[in-house]
Amino acid sequence: MSNRDDSHSHDQTRRRLLQGMGALPLMGVAGLSYGAAPPTAKVNTTKLAVTDTEVVVGQLHSATGTMAISETGSIQAEQLAIDQINAMGGILGRKIKVIKEDGASDWPTFAEKSKKLLVNDRVAAVFGCWTSASRKAVLPIFEKENGLLYYPTFYEGLEQSKNVIYTGQEATQQIIWGLDWGAKEKKAKTFFLVGSDYIWPRTSMKIARKHIESVGKLGKVVGEEYYPLGNTNFNSLINKIKVAKPDCIFAAVVGGSNVAFYKQLKAAGITGAKQFLLTLSVTEDEMLGVGGENFAGFYSSMKYFQSLTNDNNKKFVEAFKKAYGPKAVIGDVTQAAYLGPWLWKAAVEKAGSFDVDKVVAASPGIELKTAPEGYVKIHENHHLWSKARIGQGQPDGTFKVVAESPALIEPNPFPKGYQ
Repeated sequence: MSNRDDSHSHDQTRRRLLQGMGALPLMGVAGLSYGAAPPTAKVNTTKLAVTDTEVVVGQLHSATGTMAISETGSIQAEQLAIDQINAMGGILGRKIKVIKEDGASDWPTFAEKSKKLLVNDRVAAVFGCWTSASRKAVLPIFEKENGLLYYPTFYEGLEQSKNVIYTGQEATQQIIWGLDWGAKEKKAKTFFLVGSDYIWPRTSMKIARKHIESVGKLGKVVGEEYYPLGNTNFNSLINKIKVAKPDCIFAAVVGGSNVAFYKQLKAAGITGAKQFLLTLSVTEDEMLGVGGENFAGFYSSMKYFQSLTNDNNKKFVEAFKKAYGPKAVIGDVTQAAYLGPWLWKAAVEKAGSFDVDKVVAASPGIELKTAPEGYVKIHENHHLWSKARIGQGQPDGTFKVVAESPALIEPNPFPKGYQ
């Protein structure tokens, strides 16, 4: 969903994926790490790339192109988890080997690379994709070849596949909860919807409009606008917002556009001190380009913020910064990507096999008590039970968590009344 211009190179350290990380804090589910490895014939009956000593997985993200800055965090977090798992002895006595492929911010390339990983490389699992467009491009291939994808991004929902474990939020955990919070705490009754012009923002806003006007009966939508990916001129939009005077600007602007959008809002006098704005697409990663001074006082609806105060997160942030540098930042999707290898490890060990069908069957009910966000559990529908949170942007580019759902929210990718 969110992406930023490659021109923002002030955080090049995040690109250097460190290979030899040395000793890392050990996290996750203790398993069969040090026991005798079960025989390969028993744990691999479907000709996957599994030997007596290693298991091969794929990573499929945009390392280049407009999505690279957003997806770099996912690449790093997945690698960190894999390095930590290997330091514990691997999975079923086998070390994880990674084949990295670059989707290059191009959806047909994602499809082509996913086929290579599943058909040629016979990988046991793939950690990858970011945008809904890239996920939709690879989905038919994963289903046809019976591959297993761990997908880390918050998304619009309305999808469920045997071959995908969704480690980010769906709409009820992010959009609907966030809007309800805005209506209750900020007394918002009129909403102006703004998004980038592709599947995720448009579907998200369709759900938002239904919730505001009919299902949740929060109030009314007084404007709805979409702009092409990469758009940098929001002057006409800002004029429309000034005329409409909405209680809430509800935004799903992604990529480099975010930088222009928030700078132009501030220049026009629309700031967090005067206007309630809630976004689905600004994390700590985007803040690097936007600048805390331009976003201060506005709000993001996410399940994870780097500033969360729990022991799991403290260890995770320390390990991440040790690996990628003290200035590295961790956003919502980066954390969700980190969960992927741990959830896969737990499911493989529960199944006693790398076979996709067996891992899938073992996945519902898997819980991760060491998740940086606190705790997660895989639902039968392959999404995660997670908490929802609201963070307020601070001038230094961090978020202050101001609200949190009292309990884990059950994932519901097909909410009634929103299709």
